[in-house]
Amino acid sequence: MKHPLDLFRYCPKCGSEAFSVCNEKAKRCGSCGFVYYFNPSSSVACFIRDKEGKLLVVRRAKEPAKGTLDLPGGFVDMFESAEDAARREVAEETGLHVKQLKYLFSIPNIYPYSGFEVHTVDMFFECEVDSFEDAKAADDAAELLTIPVAQLNSAEFGLQSIKKAINFYREITCR
Repeated sequence: MKHPLDLFRYCPKCGSEAFSVCNEKAKRCGSCGFVYYFNPSSSVACFIRDKEGKLLVVRRAKEPAKGTLDLPGGFVDMFESAEDAARREVAEETGLHVKQLKYLFSIPNIYPYSGFEVHTVDMFFECEVDSFEDAKAADDAAELLTIPVAQLNSAEFGLQSIKKAINFYREITCR
């Protein structure tokens, strides 16, 4: 498997081809001295619960893993906190507005996007909403479903970090 840095041929600062690997995490430009560190992108995923404790999940409308179940979420935008990204992604995909938000845990991941492996740190949040009554599938969600936490089956979810998160979430909430 090629290292992701192998795809970066030119220095992003000066454009020189004298851009070579200096260690497993970085490339250095021989022309201007710029060092580029390949760090993971930030993403969020949300366990959305209503007052009765039911969980809202989405069916993916797009690749990767189109048609499988997922948690609402996505990439954190520039100048945005993870908490703000979680609220934004929930609103974009479901139309719901988060009342309470609690950070749970993170999982390192590789997200396949347009033939490129995006290394991410997926941050998982538990979100509370009043009800799912006004929820509508939007953005990259094809369908919304409600599932009791005890009935979550990680095999129905398409992305590896989400599968791990489902299993871990069931462990910490179904004790």
